[in-house]
Amino acid sequence: MIRALSTRLRRADGAERLPREVGVLAVVAFCVAVGFGVVVPVLPVFARSFGVDNFAVGAVISAFALMRLCASPFVGRLIRAWGERVALAVGIGIVALSSGLAGLAATYPQLLVLRGIGGIGSALFTVSATSLLLAAAGPARRGRAAGLFQGGFLIGGMAGPAIGGVLAAISLRAPFFFYAATLAVAGAVGLVLLRSPARPAVDPDAVAGIPQPEVDRTAVPLRRIVADRRFQAACLTNLAQGWTSFGVRSALVPVIITEVLDRPASWTGIAFACAAVVQTLALYPAGTFVDRVGRRPAMVGAGLLAAVSIMAVALAPNLTVAVIALCGYGVAAAFLGTAPAAAVGDAGGARGGTAVAVFSMCSDAGAIVGPLVAGALADAVSFPVAFGVGAALLALAALNALRMPGGVPGGGPAPATGSTTVARS
Repeated sequence: MIRALSTRLRRADGAERLPREVGVLAVVAFCVAVGFGVVVPVLPVFARSFGVDNFAVGAVISAFALMRLCASPFVGRLIRAWGERVALAVGIGIVALSSGLAGLAATYPQLLVLRGIGGIGSALFTVSATSLLLAAAGPARRGRAAGLFQGGFLIGGMAGPAIGGVLAAISLRAPFFFYAATLAVAGAVGLVLLRSPARPAVDPDAVAGIPQPEVDRTAVPLRRIVADRRFQAACLTNLAQGWTSFGVRSALVPVIITEVLDRPASWTGIAFACAAVVQTLALYPAGTFVDRVGRRPAMVGAGLLAAVSIMAVALAPNLTVAVIALCGYGVAAAFLGTAPAAAVGDAGGARGGTAVAVFSMCSDAGAIVGPLVAGALADAVSFPVAFGVGAALLALAALNALRMPGGVPGGGPAPATGSTTVARS
């Protein structure tokens, strides 16, 4: 399976394929997403079994994202100390242990604390995996690498809820043990098969004049990365995506379908499944586009498409239009899941763990604040206004991406101003 994944995405001229590490990370992402998808549907029900109210149920879900956000500023330092491979395995191990113990929780406070601890491990895993992915792929293949990695998450996310439904019929605690088991497999795969990128800034063979593969080994100061227009555009896009995907799409689309369009709740799952399939199918062309045409046109075009699509959901006259709009958003999300990550790799170089952590924090912040603001606007004003704020953020991020340098990166970081193009034909 790893060999198939690592060889699927190639250059059109057949001269070069993605490194093995990319395929391994895609398998790890699949295992993590399957387990997460198994737990998420039963988590609210399990929390309610302790006799708590709906706010407390929401707190269990938010605790994971909140602790991810709080832990992210420290992740870069841990990655520098341990290396990406060990940090990834430790992060997955923390989530696995906390999830297994959550299945044994006897009280609500125990469940809440354990979910929060899991968020810390998730931050460590996500940042180290992304850093390793961007470093292993190199500038010319980062879009396709990010697409394959996202594909592992998407396929696992689609399979997880189905497995979770079967396990929940056995016991509400069973999904937590299954999650711990899949994470243990993912951690073992990562620890055994992955390699941290080489740390030397200068390769002795390169000094001797021996041609080297296209690998970015430079460590760029954080202040320079933050000043880079590519990094700024990527972070704003990630914030808008976190806000809209979790705050608008996940929180309000189910309500639109059941209360506004007057359809059974089962249609929400069908609509999301259709959008997920479309997004998965779009990942390969999205990654190829990002690597061959550039990060900037992908982020601008996809940001505008996402804004129009999510707004169309709120204004849809019937379910068919809503599903089509969600599929359009899925296409945009495929590009927005690859281009910003590649741009962060371009700006941060191979040792960009701290940059990736900041990038990840932007999405987490959007995922935490977005649901609250969207819900409040839907209650106080209307659904279109709640959706409109998310659409406006996406459009703003798309317009801001116009400030990025054009072209296709072929080497190290560009100047912080982003006023010149580092490209190759």
